[in-house]
Amino acid sequence: MSLKNKLSFFTPDLENSKELPYFSGGIKAGFPSPAADFDGTKISLDKVLVKNFEATFYAKADGSSMTGAGIDDGDIMVIDRSLEPRDGKIAVCVIDGEFTVKRIKIEKDYILLMPENSAFQPIKVIEDNKLIVWGIVTYVIKAV
Repeated sequence: MSLKNKLSFFTPDLENSKELPYFSGGIKAGFPSPAADFDGTKISLDKVLVKNFEATFYAKADGSSMTGAGIDDGDIMVIDRSLEPRDGKIAVCVIDGEFTVKRIKIEKDYILLMPENSAFQPIKVIEDNKLIVWGIVTYVIKAV
């Protein structure tokens, strides 16, 4: 079995976390509203996106198997290793020594690692496979 997804891993650098200006009033995505000055609120994305600093890491997605879930090639995923794998969650897994990111589907007698792109086939995890769930994807950071 050959998995094409490769991941590059990073850990949060909390000691050098930067707070940037944050417009807390929201910005309309419909009709424009009068411009307002920033209200002085600041935000650190590390502090917003990371709930458990000791168990969280980032990984860069490589490939297109999860595009239907909003995870595109080059996106940065926030992954929490302290969360329990459950049916329907998107997980970073190691199966037979190779990394992949897929949605977990728990069946009665087996587990499926489901892609979110019809060009890819589900991976049926059977007794002979070695599966390790590294963590659960909690956020995706995208470039536009």
